[in-house]
Amino acid sequence: MATVLYITAHPHDHQASFSMAVGKEFIDAYRESHPADEVVHLDLFKEDIPQIDADVFAGWGKLQSGSGFDQLSDAEKAKVARLGQLVDQFVAADKYVFVSPMWNFSFPPVLKAYVDSVAVAGKTFKYTSEGPVGLLTEKKGLHIQASGGVYSEGPAAGFESGFSYLKKISMFFGIPSFEPLFVEGVAANPAAAPQIKADAIVKAKEIAKTF
Repeated sequence: MATVLYITAHPHDHQASFSMAVGKEFIDAYRESHPADEVVHLDLFKEDIPQIDADVFAGWGKLQSGSGFDQLSDAEKAKVARLGQLVDQFVAADKYVFVSPMWNFSFPPVLKAYVDSVAVAGKTFKYTSEGPVGLLTEKKGLHIQASGGVYSEGPAAGFESGFSYLKKISMFFGIPSFEPLFVEGVAANPAAAPQIKADAIVKAKEIAKTF
């Protein structure tokens, strides 16, 4: 049995969001094809995702200097503990499905905060004399991204910073397979938007069978 983290970063649901609509179809098809697997949904707009702030740095600093967890302030305890929960959950999973819209060429800030929470030395990567080495070498990932324009190829490809960033961080973590499913051009060509979504759903269901 495998564990899938279904990580969504959109304030809307599948009825109002192209990325969420395709994501729902993917995860429904995945459950059908892999009934023994566990799917854990993390809705980043509803989860507590602490930012790396002064409390976190202070808490980490105290722990690294030998202080006990009980010596942290209440704010430090809450944030440091939650960050620990998030990275441990991420490491324990076998597969990752990220779902997000493209906002200003990237993704919503809460997704960056989540990535920061799981980018932890000794957990998802380690430092060596030859540089950092990823530790998640037996995982795989998928990113479902919707955008108003076309950014996977063509003249605007250089502006795409959503999937390209997640691909880089997955490589940093050692994840050998991290693929995109683009749902793009829905604002540039509104008349074609329903067909763009339908085509992406067909792809999503196919990918789900072997993911």
